[in-house]
Amino acid sequence: MPERIGLIAGNGTFPLLVLDAARAQGFDVIVAAIKEEASPEIEQHGAEAVHWLSLGELSKLIETFQREGVSRAIMAGQVKHKQIFSSIRPDWKLAKLLLSLGTRNTDSLLGAVAKILAEEGITLENSTKFLEPLLAKAGVLTKRAPTEQERKNIDYGRTVACQVGQYDIGQTVVVAESAVVAVEAMEGTDAAIARAGEIMRSLGGEASTLGRELTVVKIAKPNQDMRFDVPVVGVKTIEVMRLAGATCLALDAGKSLLLDGNAIIVAADSSGIAIVAD
Repeated sequence: MPERIGLIAGNGTFPLLVLDAARAQGFDVIVAAIKEEASPEIEQHGAEAVHWLSLGELSKLIETFQREGVSRAIMAGQVKHKQIFSSIRPDWKLAKLLLSLGTRNTDSLLGAVAKILAEEGITLENSTKFLEPLLAKAGVLTKRAPTEQERKNIDYGRTVACQVGQYDIGQTVVVAESAVVAVEAMEGTDAAIARAGEIMRSLGGEASTLGRELTVVKIAKPNQDMRFDVPVVGVKTIEVMRLAGATCLALDAGKSLLLDGNAIIVAADSSGIAIVAD
């Protein structure tokens, strides 16, 4: 009998890729799809069962996995921060957890959820468990390498991102000529990049003393928990960068997922965007 694994599915293609890869490796997958986030497409990917749960139903999540005989699970796909603190109605278990938190950032919230799951006999695995071939490899990934200025932006952006990451504010900073234009917070990476583009356009053309080209630095947190919230980029990120006037993307090698595989490199090359993983 195939081994069972649970999948807590948020938005995007990440959970779909995990589901396909787990099935390809012989696992039966029991999906707990978050109503507010997961794509209906997840029903079409051959899971053993798909259970739709509200974001606030922590008790139901646990009961579902226990009933299905799931003792190991993976959390994949974004759950927007603002979603967590806006429209959900937490059940008593989640409400108790939220009240107990000293800080309400991603690490503290999901770390507490992971602890409760473990207490109930459900171990969270690394979210990249089945997708290691999609982790960014070290080096320049595109035809074009970063320019000297882009390299300066990357070095400065990494320094800032590491400091910001310590407080679990976000994983992305957008830099122009070693000046921070935008820092990711609750809005997410793509929205932060788009905001940086709007800021640059608002500065005016030749009147601005700041270089027009933006560098996006998206890195893992200093103590990145690979069970959740790993850095993820896809073709959509490249399109958002192109529209914002961003010309370079820097990632962490071995800790950042290229969701669309080689398609993201093709998209970057066609837009003249450099991608480098260090």
